[in-house]
Amino acid sequence: MGKYDLLAKDIIKKVGGKDNIISLVHCVTRLRFNLKDESLADDEALKQMEGVITVMHSSGQYQVVIGNHVPQVFTDVCRLANISSETATEKKKMSFREKSLDLISGIMMPAIGILCACGMLKGLNSILLYLGLYSDADGIYILLNAIGDSIFFFFPVVIGFNTAKKLDMNPFLGLIIGAALCYPTINGTDVPLFGHMINVTYTSTLLPVILIVALAKPLESFFNRVIPDMVKTFITPMLVLLIALPVGFVVIGPIANLISNGISQGVLSIYKLSPIFAGFLVGGLWQVMIVFGVHIVLVVLCITNIISGTPDPILAFTTFVTFTTTGMIFAMWLKSKDKTLKQIALPAWISGFFGVTEPAIYGILLPRMKYFVLSCLCGAVAGAATAALGLKYHTMAGMGLFEIPALLDPTQPGKSMVHALIAAAISLIVGFAVTFITFKDEAPSETKEGELSDKCRKEVIACPLSGTVMALDQVKDAAFANGTLGQGMAVSPTEGKVTAPFDGTVMMLFPTRHAVGLMSDNGCEVIIHIGMDTVQLNGKYFEAHVNEGDKVKKGDLLITFDKDAIEREGYSLDTPVLVTNTKDYMEVVAMNRCGSKVHCGDEVITLL
Repeated sequence: MGKYDLLAKDIIKKVGGKDNIISLVHCVTRLRFNLKDESLADDEALKQMEGVITVMHSSGQYQVVIGNHVPQVFTDVCRLANISSETATEKKKMSFREKSLDLISGIMMPAIGILCACGMLKGLNSILLYLGLYSDADGIYILLNAIGDSIFFFFPVVIGFNTAKKLDMNPFLGLIIGAALCYPTINGTDVPLFGHMINVTYTSTLLPVILIVALAKPLESFFNRVIPDMVKTFITPMLVLLIALPVGFVVIGPIANLISNGISQGVLSIYKLSPIFAGFLVGGLWQVMIVFGVHIVLVVLCITNIISGTPDPILAFTTFVTFTTTGMIFAMWLKSKDKTLKQIALPAWISGFFGVTEPAIYGILLPRMKYFVLSCLCGAVAGAATAALGLKYHTMAGMGLFEIPALLDPTQPGKSMVHALIAAAISLIVGFAVTFITFKDEAPSETKEGELSDKCRKEVIACPLSGTVMALDQVKDAAFANGTLGQGMAVSPTEGKVTAPFDGTVMMLFPTRHAVGLMSDNGCEVIIHIGMDTVQLNGKYFEAHVNEGDKVKKGDLLITFDKDAIEREGYSLDTPVLVTNTKDYMEVVAMNRCGSKVHCGDEVITLL
């Protein structure tokens, strides 16, 4: 059983079930689904899950933003849904743009992590060499350099494999095409073919292998149809290689190299016109590209430059945008008196130092659009500062602090390290200062407790349990305590019954009967979650007295539970009462002080 099995099961269910999944890949923070029918996915339910930051529809993909533990969630989702690229046969209708982005993502994303790892090794090797711990003639330097360079030199092998998988063909056929292109005796030397002398280099390239594998795909499909089953496992790949590689080596590859060089030079020419303006523009747009899920385009352009041996300035402009965001969130965390915001901001600015800013973007900045715009402007300043300091990507690396090794110029690592630290400091300080000066908590209601006018009240929620009032942030579960799932209050129950807090409809009753969701006749949506982790009891000790779809009146019995038996099993019965559509109200006011006693039917929450 995987660590994220429960989350993975819920994600599979909420995207429409495993039969609705065509394929799945992941990037650094997102699960990127290709779904048959996106209307079957429940966006709101996914957004409310603990472990899910938000949901995006972009690039023809259904993107579930997870955070930095996405690889583990991806593994569990694939295992539980039996997902592999080989099993996906149906294709979803997408525009040309969506198909292009989906193809790029499917080919590049599986390799990004290893690219970063090898790049960080190269950066570490440069630092240790600069510090004089060894010379470039020492065996340890030579070995680390070989490890770091390996993926860049043999990149066609990796991309050939990924491209073949993405195109639903034998991935090892793509791997061999990439390996053949890297074979030493045919690279950078005169090879007489078909009356012509061919001299090309395919090591450290990207586009040639993609186009050659694309040619191999229809050839493989054709030969698989016409060749008898008993011999096609080896005859088909032999014929595909016999046709695709000579054509690719002589015709497709040289053209692809020209296109790659043209794109690279075109991008670099924009940079040469005005490096600072280019940095300002790219840095300012980077977070917008992240929100729309199209930032992979810049990553691919960067990789194209790096593997060809050309330092890339474009992706370098984005390096310290995460630092400006981190500085902004840190300032909010220091200045705010809002407990909910502080609880969200603390992990957000910590993860920001390691390059994961989705929690900050989706959880804090986008709901406060003014600060998202400011973060983009601060990002533009960070990009301009990076350009002014002449920093470029010399290899791939990690994110956040671990991205700095990518900026180290092997010829002058000390100088580029100083410049990188200066750019990081500028970015942090700008983000922090702008936010510390401008940020104010949203003005609280001036009406005192117990003095809310009837004119202001939209709805009053009665207490569904008898017991002792708790503040939501006292609940020992981050998803409830930080207000991510909605605002409200909690009750430590003194008896085992739950009643309806208003007149309305039962919208959701968990199969385990430990939680129930209701909608009032006025549109208020409430979830009552009995206890912490009580889902693991699988319904034991719980009895439901209503069904989904039932109409209820305030005070009607919803669920009974054996309080003593559940507590003997070691479970806490602290019960959150959450208004899940909090955003529809100006304010959700808990009316009772912590520690006060309440009974079923007492007014406990007022919605304004």
